[in-house]
Amino acid sequence: MTESSPATSTPRATSPVAGSAAPAGFNAAEYLVERHVARGAGERTAVVSASRTLSYTELAAEVRRVAAGLRALGVRPEERVLMCMTDEVELFSAILGAMYLGAVAVPCSTMLTGGELGKLVADSRARVVLGSTEFADAARTGVEAAPDVETVVFTDEWQRLREAGELERPYPTWEDSPALWLYTSGTTGMPKAAMHRHADIRFVARNYGQRVLGITAEDRCLSVAKLFFAYGIGNSMFFPLSVGATALLEPARPTPQLVAQRAKADGATLLFGTPSFWGPLLASDIADDTFGSVRQGISAGEALPARMLHGMRDRFGVEVLDGIGSTEMLHIFISNRPGSARPSSSGTPVPGYEVQLRDEQGGVIEEVDRAGELYVRGDSAAIGYWCRAATSRQVFLGEWTRTGDTYVRNTDGTYTCLGRFNDMIKAGGIWVTPSEVEDRLLEHPDVAEAVVVGVPDSDELDRPVACVVPMPGRHIDGDELIQWCRETLAAFKRPRAVVELAELPKTATGKIRRNVLRAMVARSGDAAESAESAEPTEPAAVTS
Repeated sequence: MTESSPATSTPRATSPVAGSAAPAGFNAAEYLVERHVARGAGERTAVVSASRTLSYTELAAEVRRVAAGLRALGVRPEERVLMCMTDEVELFSAILGAMYLGAVAVPCSTMLTGGELGKLVADSRARVVLGSTEFADAARTGVEAAPDVETVVFTDEWQRLREAGELERPYPTWEDSPALWLYTSGTTGMPKAAMHRHADIRFVARNYGQRVLGITAEDRCLSVAKLFFAYGIGNSMFFPLSVGATALLEPARPTPQLVAQRAKADGATLLFGTPSFWGPLLASDIADDTFGSVRQGISAGEALPARMLHGMRDRFGVEVLDGIGSTEMLHIFISNRPGSARPSSSGTPVPGYEVQLRDEQGGVIEEVDRAGELYVRGDSAAIGYWCRAATSRQVFLGEWTRTGDTYVRNTDGTYTCLGRFNDMIKAGGIWVTPSEVEDRLLEHPDVAEAVVVGVPDSDELDRPVACVVPMPGRHIDGDELIQWCRETLAAFKRPRAVVELAELPKTATGKIRRNVLRAMVARSGDAAESAESAEPTEPAAVTS
């Protein structure tokens, strides 16, 4: 690999159409960092990582150095810079530096194998790859499958990016200029790069960060989710930096013990998690006063079980706001509100967004309590998937984005998640909502985590099977759990079998890999036999 010649000048911005009005100028990196220095708040703490702490003035200088270093490597505006890095100052400044230069930041999961990473490197057509040294083997393997790559820089040689001086000013990007690509978590199939604009970053920061969370410069944000995906980058970068607050970065795996330690030591006030974190946290022996500094908890990624909402409030004194967001919309677009979190509900639309429920024919559902697929409209929507025209046309429908989630609107105007549109189970001819059964299972004192999937029997008819992780030191009695469900749920909704697991398969974003669970259970002879030999369901209604 060879390095390209340094760029000699920054091109002037011009209107894309001769004679038309010039687009509105806006650079997200300048908005997030240098704006605070310009207004005299440069000495405020911008980021606290495991290795060092930077003020806004220091962060601004670091961003300009990385931007200059990328330009010296030949990176041009609107080119992709792919990153496989831990949540540290280097990744923080790399994302901002790329955007400052007018290039496109492409942070990728650090959990990928070399082969998986190689597919993303090749797909992005990146010529420069940045990596944390601990992921060097995976990065080198990935680069071998990507002939476009010319330069790889690891964190142990980061000084290479800092030797080119500082870029004097941000590239004159427009609101609609590309800023960030985020690959979907890929629960099924090949991940897709959702392409986001500079303006999208300001939009989510203002509408969710400020208008829902009420984030201020005094807040300190700690996120279980990492910077490489949408939920994490909003939590740890867009929201705190938009108001001059402090981001608390943690590069290590977010165990309950580690997050509790960081929250207490660094005075976290906003704690962002997922159900796959809240469950183990509640099952831990962490002291009940650990989160005394936290004024608000936030949850996304999967629907938050009522047990976890009540548990966090009753034990730790932390109200957790459940919400739904997506990579395609960049962050949360339906959310509960501080002081009024409703159990088993995602809340109401975030300011700036509209939602609709549609039936299988695409008709808008006006009635309450009728399930449909959720569609959302808002200015943070991605402009599409990179080189995925057919899929883009199925998801981005004019101003509306198809989420693939099944929801119902409640009588009070809130929305409740019933699962992914293709996760519904038809048992005995009647639709079963997995989340309803899962909520019941999670109320049992022996259950830490639970997922219900449909597994076909010998007649290719789906049977609900519960995949359960027990509380520490406890074991699962399958017959007892099935009876537990029948006490409060219609008989047809009960699991036909229970599978005990040490852990659930999850994506890098903490979402349950239901397709993997279905395959695991299907291969399990005991589970399949139990499900098939269960007594037949009560006479089923004929449903479509």
